[in-house]
Formats: sequence, structure tokens, C-alpha cells
Amino acid sequence: MHNDKNNFENCPVFTVQKIIGGKWSILVLHHLGTGTLRFGELSRLMPMMTQSVLTKELRNLEGYHLISRKVYPEVPPKVEYSLTDIGRKFLPILKQLTQWGEDYKQCVKAIRID
Repeated sequence: MHNDKNNFENCPVFTVQKIIGGKWSILVLHHLGTGTLRFGELSRLMPMMTQSVLTKELRNLEGYHLISRKVYPEVPPKVEYSLTDIGRKFLPILKQLTQWGEDYKQCVKAIRID
């Protein structure tokens, strides 16, 4: 049984699910794909997410090295978030997921009409 767990944890699909499987991960990456943003800007782009949830999501993505956090020594504090190199490598995949989402919505819409 121990070997099965190790095989599962070494599975690339499991790795992807672990990293971007959070409720808001893909949306945060999508917005950061447009460029560097401050916390308040991200918060305004996703008003359905509480600030504490956004903070947790940003820390999670930073922990996986998909985003970087830059703190400026200013008062009030200025913090910017941007994609890292590995985070930018996810953008073409995100574009494909976005297209799949559009295709899916159209298919479901067609099924409901029929």
C-alpha cells in the first residue's frame, strides 16, 4: 500500500491538481497573466473572494513558485505580485483551458436547446 501512495504522489496529474486545484488558483493566475498587480487590484478583479482567501491563495501559489511577491519599503506598504518564469509557462495551458471552457459552454448550451 505504501508503494501505491508513493506512485500516486509522484503522478504528474496529482502534482498539477495539488498546485492549481484550489478554487481560485486558476483565476488568480489568469489575472496575473496580464501583468504585475497589487493586492488591491487583484481584490477588485475578484470581488467574490474575501481578502483572507486571496491572501491564502497568493501564499499558496508563491509557495509553489508560480508567483513572486515584491514588497517595497514604503508607507503605506506596497506589495506587487507577478508570475515567475514557471508561472508564465502555465499561460499557454491556461489559454487552452479557457478555450475548452468556451467550447464546453457552447456544447452545454446546444444540448439545452435541443
